[in-house]
Amino acid sequence: MKNYFSKDDEKLKWKTGESKSLLKTVVFEVTSRHNTSSTGVEGDYIITKAPDWVIVVAELNNNFLMVKQWRHGEQALSVEFPGGVIDDGEDPETAARRELQEETGYKAGKMIKLGSVNPNPALFCNHVHVYLAQELKSTGKQDLDDDEFINCMELSMDEVLQGMGTKQFPHALMSTALCFYLRYKQFGC
Repeated sequence: MKNYFSKDDEKLKWKTGESKSLLKTVVFEVTSRHNTSSTGVEGDYIITKAPDWVIVVAELNNNFLMVKQWRHGEQALSVEFPGGVIDDGEDPETAARRELQEETGYKAGKMIKLGSVNPNPALFCNHVHVYLAQELKSTGKQDLDDDEFINCMELSMDEVLQGMGTKQFPHALMSTALCFYLRYKQFGC
């Protein structure tokens, strides 16, 4: 891929200073970080620290294996690709395999990394890793966390493409995962 950054862009970088914890929760930590620009401008910037996540685009019978679950922030049900938080010390592919099996009851014979992104680089310092799961085999059962309630279904690619951005498909990172999948199918990367 072409490098879009030049030597002239170096002046856009900020020096990272001291970080102070403002709020710690079970799922993330809010910090204030004192940064300085190349021209000397200083400021305190709010950064959310959270574990990395995985999203699994699972192909099954020429369809996608999707999950439906309640999302507390949206206060609604959401249709999504399977996924979740990477456990401490776990590598992303292992987490993708684990989340797929826990949420859907399927194991992947083949797992391909499609890409990684920062969910919002202005506020977050974590990443979401997207995988393509193929050659799925059913284990016959889900293995959900105590506070997870998930139903699975198969949807065609057309249904998922048409659904993205609607009330039933509100999760923006699912659009990113779908974009990575389409890039892989078109360009092989």
